[in-house]
Parts: sequence; structure tokens; C-alpha cells
Amino acid sequence: MDVSKLPLNALRAFEASARLCSFTRAGLELRVSQTAVSHQVKTLEDVLQVSLFERLPRGVALTDEGLALLPVLTDAFRRMSEALSRFEDGNYREVLTVGAVATFATGWLLPRLAGFAKAHPQIDLRLKTNNNRADILADGLDCFLRFGDGAWHATNAEKLMDAPLSPICSPEAAMRLREPEDLVNEPLLRSYRIDEWAMWFQAAQLPPPRARGWMFDSSLAMVEAVAQGAGAALVPTSMFSRQLLSGAIVQPFETSVLTGSYWLTWLKSREETSAMRKFRAWMQETVAG
Repeated sequence: MDVSKLPLNALRAFEASARLCSFTRAGLELRVSQTAVSHQVKTLEDVLQVSLFERLPRGVALTDEGLALLPVLTDAFRRMSEALSRFEDGNYREVLTVGAVATFATGWLLPRLAGFAKAHPQIDLRLKTNNNRADILADGLDCFLRFGDGAWHATNAEKLMDAPLSPICSPEAAMRLREPEDLVNEPLLRSYRIDEWAMWFQAAQLPPPRARGWMFDSSLAMVEAVAQGAGAALVPTSMFSRQLLSGAIVQPFETSVLTGSYWLTWLKSREETSAMRKFRAWMQETVAG
């Protein structure tokens, strides 16, 4: 069927009536009378040559044909609304959806995002945080700020900064830690990258102890556990400068180990939009500055 011949008002009347299960409520939403809505729906049924509603003594119920049509129209009107909402005062607002590992988002990105908003007020940025295992395509991300080695399948990766890991502990625990080997007597909290402590002890020229202690999928939660006295942890200390400055946590030793870096990534199959290019340029400039 030629979609251009379908009456738009009738499609809107049907979608509202089906979603609200009422011609009357649809009329209130569309600011027309119940009779006008009923007439529009009947016009659409005549064009399609099917019944979309069963008229009942107390309301209406969708037929199988109506049930099949409703989600298609609801999605179409939603996408139209989202697209039109980007026009404001004669200007087009771009939408940019950015994913970021939560540690980087709170430790580096959020304190600087006001600068991006000021430089690019026409871009509506939407931030999603996760634990570094997001699916760029499935999660609808334009780009993803993540931690690792830069080698992700079918993905462009632009290095932002190194993120060396150093031990942190509570102020009380720091009083017990005179030398790096003293850490073997503390619970060693771990992330899902379970070899990090072994690498750090090797960097400190010490034999790694047997792994013990709680395991976390979030550095933010792990740092909070450290502050509560649950043990010591390895974290990218540059992402927790505020907690270190406040004294909530302490870095007892300077020895660090580099297990990965933070990267700006996006799919190779994804055509880079204007908003993506502007965000990438801003990230490069901000990191360099």
C-alpha cells in the first residue's frame, strides 16, 4: 500500500485510541472531540479495509489487525517526536550517546563535561556508565570510553591516557603498612582482572601472595569498601584524586603497575557523525591540556 495515501490524522487518532483504549481519552490528548476521533478511525478502517477495533458496550478492544499495527505506529510517532524535538529556536540539536566506564566517568569526565557543553551547546550529550563490558551496538552508543589495551574487534580505538595502578587503603590501615611486603597481611580486594595484584608485587620485587579478599566488578564500590576498612585495593589513583585529597583513602606506596589505558572507541562500521567528531576533538584537546 502507498503510505503517502494514508491519512495522517487518522493514523494519529488510531494510535492514541489504541494506546489509551478509549476514543474519549484519545480525543482529550489530541484536543478534538470523541466523535472526530471515531470518525478518523473509521476512515482508516475503510482505507485499509479491515476492522481495527471491536466496538463494545463499554469501550473498544483491538482486533488482531489493530494489535499488529499499534506498535509500528507508536514507534514511528516516537521517533518523529524525538527527531523534531532536536529543533530549537531554528537550530538543530545533535544527540550524542557516550558510554563510559564508571571510574573514568566520575574520576575524570564529569568534572570537565561543563566545558564540552559550553563549547558545543547544540549537542545533547547522553551519558551511560557501566563496568567496561558494554556492547557499543546493542547499547546504542556512538562512542565508548573504556579501559584496556586498545585491541577490540572491529573497533577504532584512540588512546587518551595511561592509568597506572597503585595500592590504596584506609588511613587506619596505612598506619600498619611500613613496607610493601606488609600488604600480605591485609585483605587484598580484587577486580575481575585477577592478575593485577600479582603484577604489582612483581613490580615491587616481591613474591605475590595467594589471592584472597573480596572481588568487585566496580572500582567505585571497591574504593568505598577500602574507605570502610575492608582491605587494600589496586586502582588508577589519578581517577580518585578527590578521595585521596580528602583523606578518605591513602596511597601507602608509590610503586605502580601499568595494566591498561583509557581509550575513546567507536565501531569501524559506524559512520562518524558531526557530534562524534566534535566530541573526539574536545577529548583530545582536554586530555592534552
